[in-house]
Amino acid sequence: MLNQDIVKCSEILIAKALTISFVESATAGRMVAEFSMVPNAGKFLKGGFVCYDASLKQEHLKVPKELIDECTPESMEVTAAIAKGLSKLIQSDIHVAVTGLPAPGGSETPEKPVGTMFIYALYRGNKLFAERLIFDGEPEEIILKTVYHTAEALARHLD
Repeated sequence: MLNQDIVKCSEILIAKALTISFVESATAGRMVAEFSMVPNAGKFLKGGFVCYDASLKQEHLKVPKELIDECTPESMEVTAAIAKGLSKLIQSDIHVAVTGLPAPGGSETPEKPVGTMFIYALYRGNKLFAERLIFDGEPEEIILKTVYHTAEALARHLD
């Protein structure tokens, strides 16, 4: 069953003739997969890039190693940088980046616990919104909450 936030966001994108692409780390392609199931997804969805490993952020998205080392791969700074890097790889009106910690084993700390997710969206090269969120649950729940929240935030900012 399709999530209503994804459907609403998709309807707005189609109505405004906007295209979107995603760069995903923590969500590992789930964002593109969920949006691809909407009828007429080909009218707005350009595609995505999964950069789970930090080396892909550096090599393909041109994120400086120093930024990753200083801020960690799961940070707002790196999330913004991968959104900007994606804009050079895929031409679309909107570029959305997601990083975070849906499971243990990353850069979690007491200040940045498991469940912390970062979303950064560009609209025609300018920041549309940036959010740091903390979700509870198992990894898949955290990922789905992030996907659905991103769709809701996009719809809110674009409507």
